[in-house]
Parts: sequence; C-alpha cells; structure tokens
Amino acid sequence: MKRYLSIAAIGLLSLGGCANSDLYSGDVYRGSQAKTGQSVNYGTIVALRPVQIQADADNSSPLGGIGGAVIGGLLGNQIGGGSGRVLATAAGAIGGSVAGSKIEGAANKVDAVEMEIRRDAGDTVIVVQKADRDWQIGQRVRLIGSGASLSVAPY
Repeated sequence: MKRYLSIAAIGLLSLGGCANSDLYSGDVYRGSQAKTGQSVNYGTIVALRPVQIQADADNSSPLGGIGGAVIGGLLGNQIGGGSGRVLATAAGAIGGSVAGSKIEGAANKVDAVEMEIRRDAGDTVIVVQKADRDWQIGQRVRLIGSGASLSVAPY
C-alpha cells in the first residue's frame, strides 16, 4: 500500500509540471522572434482589468488524464477482491482520468491583466499578458511587435 501511495504522490506532483505559463509573459520571447526586427509604438495605460488566460488545446497535453488514470487505477486496485477489485480499478482509473484532466486544466490557467492602451497616434489597443508586473493607470509603456505578437513593456 505504501508503495502505491508513493507512486500516487509522485504522479500528482508531476502533474504540476504540465503548465508552462511563462510564454504569456511580456518578458518572454518565442524562438521565432529572436533576431528579428520588432516595431515599437508608445502609449499610456488608460484602463486595467484582472483576467485569466486558459492555455489553448495545442499547449496542453494528455499527461493530466493519463497520470490521473494510472493513479486512480492503482488506488482502486487496493479495494476489495475478485470482480469487485476489477470494478474498483476501472472506476478508479476513470475517476482519476477526469480528476487529472481537471487538475491540469486548473494548472494551465494563468493570472493575467487586460491593458487598454491609448497609443500616441491616438488609437486604442487592448493587450492581455501575464500579470507578472505591477502596471498602473497613466503609466507610459512600449508596445513591441504587432498583431498576434504584441507585448507591453515599461517605458
């Protein structure tokens, strides 16, 4: 029993490693952005709102569900005997898979901030990125990049 609990603990701890939230930070560049020219605009933050970013399906993995199924199956296998043990193992695997997927989904949420920025050119843009900085209304900022690859940095 102790051996199975240690396996379960290791499995649950490894689920926490499924999330990579740094890619939502304004301080992290993708490899394709390195050594490329980025356009820069300047502006002022006019509104802030706390939000969350949920990782896209292509940024998630099946590890949460698989890990949960293995752990649930191992724990279910400790119950009963004969056909009851088989049913408990199956139920544990199914329940563990659902729980593991939910845990991974929660781990793949990142606290973020939605910034409304009035650019010096007069137009307004909204940018959402990881809340890893203390932004203030009225703060001057640099907008680096364009379109789907726009990040905000202090000025």
